Amino acid sequence: MTCASCAARIEKKLNRLDGVSASVNYATERAHILTTDADVERLVGVVRATGYDAAVPDPVAEEPDRVTPLRRDLVLAAVLTVPVIALAMVPAWQFPGWTWLSLVLATPVYAWCGRRFHRSALVNARHGATTMDTLVSLGTTAGYLYSVWALFFTHAGDWHYQHPFSLALGRGDGAAVYFEAVTGITTFLLAGRWFEARARTQASDALRALLTLGAAEATVLRDGVEHRVGVDALAVGDVFVVRPGEKIATDGVVVDGASAVDESMVTGESLPVDKAPEDAVIGATLNANGRLLVRATRVGADTELARMARLVEDAQTRKAPVQAVVDRISGVFVPVVLAIAAITLVGWLLAGETLLFAATAAVAVLIIACPCALGLATPTALLVGTGRGAKLGILIGGPDVLGRARRIDAVVLDKTGTLTRGDLSLAAVHAVPGVTEREVLRLAGAAESPSEHPIARAVVSAAPTPPATPTLFANVPGEGVRASVDGEIVTVVRPDVVDLGPLADAVAAAEASGQTVVVVTRDGTPIGALALADTLKPTSAEAVARFRELGLTPVLLTGDNERAARAVADEVGIERVVAGVRPEGKVRVVSDLQASGLKVAMVGDGVNDAAALAAADLGVALGTGTDAAKEAAGITLMRGDLLLAVDAIRLSRATLRTITTNLFWAFAYNVAALPLAAFGWLTPMIAGAAMAFSSVFVVGNSLLLRRFRGLGSRP
Repeated sequence: MTCASCAARIEKKLNRLDGVSASVNYATERAHILTTDADVERLVGVVRATGYDAAVPDPVAEEPDRVTPLRRDLVLAAVLTVPVIALAMVPAWQFPGWTWLSLVLATPVYAWCGRRFHRSALVNARHGATTMDTLVSLGTTAGYLYSVWALFFTHAGDWHYQHPFSLALGRGDGAAVYFEAVTGITTFLLAGRWFEARARTQASDALRALLTLGAAEATVLRDGVEHRVGVDALAVGDVFVVRPGEKIATDGVVVDGASAVDESMVTGESLPVDKAPEDAVIGATLNANGRLLVRATRVGADTELARMARLVEDAQTRKAPVQAVVDRISGVFVPVVLAIAAITLVGWLLAGETLLFAATAAVAVLIIACPCALGLATPTALLVGTGRGAKLGILIGGPDVLGRARRIDAVVLDKTGTLTRGDLSLAAVHAVPGVTEREVLRLAGAAESPSEHPIARAVVSAAPTPPATPTLFANVPGEGVRASVDGEIVTVVRPDVVDLGPLADAVAAAEASGQTVVVVTRDGTPIGALALADTLKPTSAEAVARFRELGLTPVLLTGDNERAARAVADEVGIERVVAGVRPEGKVRVVSDLQASGLKVAMVGDGVNDAAALAAADLGVALGTGTDAAKEAAGITLMRGDLLLAVDAIRLSRATLRTITTNLFWAFAYNVAALPLAAFGWLTPMIAGAAMAFSSVFVVGNSLLLRRFRGLGSRP
């Protein structure tokens, strides 16, 4: 494809098929097709019958090199074009016979370097269609043939012929050559195409980087013997060895060993993450030091890496809603321009101008109206924006998500796992007189050591020494645990099942601040209380402040109790709190906010957030959360850092601003340029340069999105 009207033609042909819904993206050169018919060859056949070629994309195959051939033709064209333009622009350099030298230099530029334009125009003509290349080929062919005619049949071929340079068309005697226009147009357009090809290559870096991150081989452990196999041979349930310095072959769970794993290539987290048995690991991440045995849980297309790649590719292939309008305009633009060029030709002839003047004005119209910039305005910005998001750890589900993100008024935040770390840690120890805090922690840690409860894990991890092994351990439903430690009966229970005595005030104060409290007794006598809290993530308060700066109203929505929710809300600066809600209640809260006229974004990480994420105008799932949450969301954050959600909104707004600027430039350029060309105020060469520059501007403006800087830890 060579322009947006090509994409529009292919899309129109595909959508005429029964049961087919197709979206063709000019910038990515891909079709995104939903169909009830799995006959891919039929779809490919329709594309070929339209005058193009197609194939099912291979995610691991090398993309064809479109940059090198363009660069080669561009260099040749530029070398030959510079002297042609110089001679035409500077009369003092017009030595005897310069017009004939211009013919010699211009012919390979027109015939060889411009062959892609002529070939495309002929192919489309055979199918009764017109594209941007039709305009370019007609314009350059008309200029070249007229110049050759002028050389042989007018005094423009005289050995001592000279003519002055002018930006506007001259009303001379008809003796003129326009080889500088032919070569200049071809070179400028090749430069634009080369720039576009480079931009596409650069914008797709994120997707290619994701696809090449994974390991090529794995060491599988079967019957105690290690076997080296390709990653494609791995199956769910296989146990494989990961040595220090190796990439983890696929998603899995550690079954033996301990190590620190560098997950920065997938999550963007700069520090290695400690892994122990039962911890999940992500394929393509790097094992830093220890030896791990990992049981594969997901392989091939089901892995986290493959899912990320699909999200990025899907987002770059699909089109924003505004692009549908642009495509419709581009589809009818070329025929309209041809009509305007014909009117220009006839109009100037009727006004008494020479055939040369009238034809040259018509050629200028054909050239300057090429809708390159219009077709590139939206997809290039989407390519760069989604690619930049992927590098920052923000996976955007599609261009429609960007549009929804821009219109958000309120952001609903889950508490546990979103604003907070999602795991309890020791906040305070309260001991009765005569007992040390260390002793309280030692006995509590020993009693809780056999338990897998989150409270037990928090207590054991805070114990000052490795806990003693208790005897007669029992889990008392609804109360806590009971165990024998060093011959003493120790319990760790809820405050409401014991007489608190001197601990009553401390327990009441801790509970009032939203902390979870357990009481430790020894032989039936309370000796202390432990206050546990779900600690706030270090960036949560800053993220809430940033949401406010963006004009969003933060709302805390949680299933936790009112006191705990209010304590967290006060700490991060959220005024509106809705606590004690079940999953269906979260959906109702989101719906109520929408009914009040707000566009709502929901940020969450758990299974209980999935329904609310789907119900919101924009769902944002933390990558540290559950698969259900990720599937329901439009944006997935690869780190549990809430600042990434802020970055997602900022990036969405920046991308939409870029699209708006691009479209304004493209429309304004065509509206302003067409009359100038039609009234003879621009030569074809200047028209070609202006048209090429408009495309370069649009692509360059889109590439500025690569400079977007996130607020999180990753640059």
